[in-house]
Amino acid sequence: MSGTASVEIVAIGTEILLGHLLDTNSAHVARALADAGIDVYAKHAVGDNAARLEAMLRGALERADGVITTGGLGPTVDDLTKEAVAAAVGVPLVLDEPSIAAIEERLRSFGRTGPLTPNNRRQAMLPAGCVVLPNPYGTAPGFVAVRADGRFVACMPGVPREMKPMLADRLIPWIVRTYGIGDAIFTRTLHTVGISESLLDTQIETLFRSLENPKIAMLAHEGKVDVKIMAKARDRAAADAAIAPVEAELRERIGRGIFGVDDETLEGALVRRLTAAGATFATAESLTGGSLADAIVRVPGASATFRGGIVAYDNAIKTSLLGVDASILRDHGAVSEETALAMARGACARLGADVALATTGIAGPGGATPGKPVGLVYVALATAAGETDVRRLTLPGSRDDVRRRSTLGALDLLWRFLDRAEATVS
Repeated sequence: MSGTASVEIVAIGTEILLGHLLDTNSAHVARALADAGIDVYAKHAVGDNAARLEAMLRGALERADGVITTGGLGPTVDDLTKEAVAAAVGVPLVLDEPSIAAIEERLRSFGRTGPLTPNNRRQAMLPAGCVVLPNPYGTAPGFVAVRADGRFVACMPGVPREMKPMLADRLIPWIVRTYGIGDAIFTRTLHTVGISESLLDTQIETLFRSLENPKIAMLAHEGKVDVKIMAKARDRAAADAAIAPVEAELRERIGRGIFGVDDETLEGALVRRLTAAGATFATAESLTGGSLADAIVRVPGASATFRGGIVAYDNAIKTSLLGVDASILRDHGAVSEETALAMARGACARLGADVALATTGIAGPGGATPGKPVGLVYVALATAAGETDVRRLTLPGSRDDVRRRSTLGALDLLWRFLDRAEATVS
């Protein structure tokens, strides 16, 4: 075989096609295939219509070595995947006796006895000559149907807890063996914050254009930009050796904007830095309603640095619990630089923290006033030593979007403060 394989992915189901159900399967399949060194050419969605699915499969088999589908293998009348696959590869459907036995055993484990119903028997009707992919977590077996020219259609259930182990334990090993794939793709992701995608692009453009293996790619999302390094290699050790010099060059070009790698989160990196510095931390929140504190306490070990948080939504609470002077609220309003700074200072003092963050703003959809639109947010930082910083943000999106982006903006403010503090010391 060639040592490479290309596939297209098809998510089957009218509810997916119409947007009633989010297709998470295709993303999971694509990532797993890429990691195994299998090229993904395209992803599609098609409804529960046998003729359209057959046409989709025939077209995909002209472009790629194979097609991988999820969904449409259940016992109901709208599960038409097998009929379409059999037609596309030119074979009949036949009853697979081992699958009948597996379905009977599975149903017995559920406490069902007696003969199989016709619809359950239909789940064991598979394309003639196919490779069966057993399903220990459900009743619908998966399968790989191979066309006369060697191109294949692989079908898996749409239920993620059934599909994921079948993909990892059965289908990917079959593709790797069949196509003699020796190299896999290994990745390392550098997470950045506070750097725009356009600025980051100028910093790494020449490196991006010069690399072939490893390659690099950027992914922007919610105020953060990830730089992914992808190496095709025989094993993790060889990939790490190829990735290391590229990572070193990226760190040199990007600088302190990198907050973590792979699974590390911004809040996790902040807890690590604060703990290492022996610093304590607190929060004072208005519009974020506790989500800033929640982000921190999700991190294991946060108790080593996090003192606590005060959700001061009402102005009276800002005054009584955080010590915000009533004149500040009267003269500048709750959504103002002055109030945000007073909240941060109050959290430091009342909670005995070395550094504190505060958030206040207008999340919407109502609440706007002249000069203070929906999405106006102030995030502030104060330290017990008297240092302060404040940032004015104008954030787009829904109420949830504004609150989520405010939380990120506050965490970014703290990250930048720690960067400056470390730079001063060094």
